[in-house]
Amino acid sequence: MPEIIKRNKALSVSPLKASNTVGAALAFLGFNRTIPMLHGSQGCTAFGKIFFVRHFREPIPLQTTAIDQVSAIMGSEAQVVEGLKTLCEKSAPDLIGLPTTGLVETQGADIEMAVRVFRETWPQFAGTAVVPVSTPDFTGCMESGYAQATKAIIETLVPTAAEAGTRPGRRERQVNVLPGSHLTPGDIEYLKDLIEAFGLSPMVLPDLSDSLDGHLPETDYNPLTIGGTRVSDLASVGDATATLVIGASMDAAADALAARTGVPDHRFAHLMDIDAVDRLVMALARIADRPVPAKIERQRAQLQDALLDCHFMLGMSRFAIAADPDLLVGFSRMLASVGAEVVAAVAPANAPALQDVAAAEVKIGDLEDLEIAARERDAEILIGNSHAVHTAERLGIPMLRAGFPQYDRVGGFQRTWIGYRGTRDAIFDLSNLLLGEERGEIHPYRSRLKQYPEDEREMSRPH
Repeated sequence: MPEIIKRNKALSVSPLKASNTVGAALAFLGFNRTIPMLHGSQGCTAFGKIFFVRHFREPIPLQTTAIDQVSAIMGSEAQVVEGLKTLCEKSAPDLIGLPTTGLVETQGADIEMAVRVFRETWPQFAGTAVVPVSTPDFTGCMESGYAQATKAIIETLVPTAAEAGTRPGRRERQVNVLPGSHLTPGDIEYLKDLIEAFGLSPMVLPDLSDSLDGHLPETDYNPLTIGGTRVSDLASVGDATATLVIGASMDAAADALAARTGVPDHRFAHLMDIDAVDRLVMALARIADRPVPAKIERQRAQLQDALLDCHFMLGMSRFAIAADPDLLVGFSRMLASVGAEVVAAVAPANAPALQDVAAAEVKIGDLEDLEIAARERDAEILIGNSHAVHTAERLGIPMLRAGFPQYDRVGGFQRTWIGYRGTRDAIFDLSNLLLGEERGEIHPYRSRLKQYPEDEREMSRPH
């Protein structure tokens, strides 16, 4: 169990975290015909939208209540009501997400009251679901905001078993999935394929692999999300035979879903080493009552071969990681499984999951903290998002990009990190980075006593 070192400075230098509000918006983007409306100033929404667009390389539907200096003092609930009315009139979405920002949380805005006023004033828009969620920027991180929004969606839109008449196991092939924010659209797509390989049907909440996977739609411009989980499908999640929960950050959302539906769940802290994936595969085999498909066994054998091929490069190597808690746990456990050491670990916010990080200590801080620790402990590879690129350059070590945002490379959002195949590819990438640093290279021995021809004398000098 690592020592958790809390923040001890009054400012952030080279910030690491993406905000609570951005995480909540990301969760809403995983639902079809949805638009998040951030309750705050225009700059709050614009700043988050820039990172979304640069990371996913897609148009991102985001709106704002546009709080100004007057409404910040006199009250902003009227702008929430007006914003909801405008969106319903112009776009007729199935769902409007309403996360808060630090500005209105400091003000003390009551968004739930504003939603009630909207319902009373404009009853003709009852067909549009509205989910308010409190996600101030000054606490938590992207991971916590995403988890809070998912929980709010479940508590608002998933009916109880008594209300909907659902029964766990009625749809014996349906499996609910609650993926954490650390899973990319590529990860979720792989997870769905794995579930379908057992003859099961996944219901993902929220499904970024269907809305932000980088596909080119045939429709014209749409101000709402295209793809993702349909709001109408939430009524049937109580008939599923099981729920898979990926990431400790989703435990509260999983508890809410289990309380409302009674569907049993299987929880996994991460899926980034062979033991963790084995547990998932065996759980799916039990749920489906089927043997493991041959292609899955083949992928496992490929990962085993990769471990044999790469253990000379990765064993005893020293890594520095900056990531949200769930992703930090996954990478640290994967590296520990191949004999590597995490000498510097930094997370933007504290969370219970950090107790599972395979490192001596975890610092709650920023990229300056990571740089100091990595330099003191001679880290050889840095793992982090695009904000950490300059940190790696100053340290003079190579970097593997992971997490959000990745704005200096294309396709990071579609990268698969989980499962046998994702773990294998990550091991290959890390090994190649070390090979690029000539790690493990031994120059051929040349005797000082041997007489070499004139043209070989330069080569004969000992290295």
